[in-house]
Amino acid sequence: MSMLAILISLVLLMFLAYRGISVLLLAPLMASLAVLLSGDAALLLPVYTDTFMGALGGYVTQFFPLFILGALFGQLMADSGAAHSISRGIVKRLGTQNVVLTVVMACAVLTYGGVSLFVVAFAIYPISRELFREANVPKRLIPASIALGSFTFTMTALPGTPAIQNAIPIPHFGTNSFAAPGLGVIAGLIMLGLGIVYLQSRVRKAATSGEGYGTHTEKERDDQSEDEPATMALGLALIPLVMVIGLNALFTYGVFPAMDLSYIDAAFDNVSAENQAGLWAILIALLAAAAWLTITRWRHWADLKATVNKGVFGSLLPIFNTASEVGYGAVIASLAGFAIIRDAVLNVSPGNPLISEALAMSVLAGITGSSSGGLSIALQTLGDEYLAMAQQAGIDPELMHRVATLAAGGMDTLPHSGAVITLLAICGLTHRQSYANVAMVTIALPLAALASVITLGTLFGNF
Repeated sequence: MSMLAILISLVLLMFLAYRGISVLLLAPLMASLAVLLSGDAALLLPVYTDTFMGALGGYVTQFFPLFILGALFGQLMADSGAAHSISRGIVKRLGTQNVVLTVVMACAVLTYGGVSLFVVAFAIYPISRELFREANVPKRLIPASIALGSFTFTMTALPGTPAIQNAIPIPHFGTNSFAAPGLGVIAGLIMLGLGIVYLQSRVRKAATSGEGYGTHTEKERDDQSEDEPATMALGLALIPLVMVIGLNALFTYGVFPAMDLSYIDAAFDNVSAENQAGLWAILIALLAAAAWLTITRWRHWADLKATVNKGVFGSLLPIFNTASEVGYGAVIASLAGFAIIRDAVLNVSPGNPLISEALAMSVLAGITGSSSGGLSIALQTLGDEYLAMAQQAGIDPELMHRVATLAAGGMDTLPHSGAVITLLAICGLTHRQSYANVAMVTIALPLAALASVITLGTLFGNF
């Protein structure tokens, strides 16, 4: 009965999320439904106040600084004109004849530099619209182009990316954001290369059939004002992005390893400096880049207070959405039926925990429609088991880290995904018009990259 309860709550969570109901309400309701259907009605209130809210609060405690700094930095990049200058600079250098590659690379540079993927979508879409219209390329390919540059290789594969998905495994595996750099680069190249080839083939097919940009009402959701956006010299605009990656690497491989952090372990019972240092490095890099951008543009801000407030408030919904999903996962993990599911997943490939881990991350990311949510739930419930399995099999935790992030970024863009729904709304398009191409570049190709990394990691180990 508990297994059936879990299944019913999961199906309803996916269906209702796809229908647009907020996960802030759905997560506790569906968790409560699972408890009731499992026959544990007497435990409903303590499960909510202790299990659900405890997991939610723990996630917020651990990752809120990263969400708020990431959102603030992204807003500063947008309102300072840096994001606009970078995207225009890439357009100027790549030209309008390669519109797909231009849009993908503009998104990739910004997201790898630490700008929120939603900020990037809002910033790049107006430019993409004009490029695709000028080149007479179907508008329906814009969401897939933005998604390839924002939702794939810069989010889960490239070493050092400050994306939350790359930070979540750090405390569980004692790694850092540069885990398995060689394998990450290979996975990134697979996603980028195959993605560009696929989208260019769609462009050629459309041209052959005589399909152009198409007729659209252009009533898209657009946060751009009627005023000319702020501008910044391209060299200056790139500095904060370089700072994010550079300072992250400096503190990860230089500053923290050279310091004796034993005093931290002695002063705090529940803190492991070794496990947290990778996360601290990302926070320092984002804070420094945001401070640099604020100070150097001091005389040019139209309304710095409004920018800061918008960035800060913009972090609240994403983190509480994800934290609610983590709370839901904690409740599901406490039910008797979950033990059967856990054992089945862990025993998928007893000799290779990489396969089992990839399956768990993929399934949970698909169910929640969120890579960070699925990754958090899986590691909260199974992280210790996977670390023990990796140690027993002689697998480097860095390889477990990279496989976890890649797997979570594969199935997270099913139709009910909040990121997909938001992207299509920004572009003023429907699932019917654009989702097939989005799914190809954000699901099929990342799964191919994941399979390649598992194969290479199994044969040659971590590198």
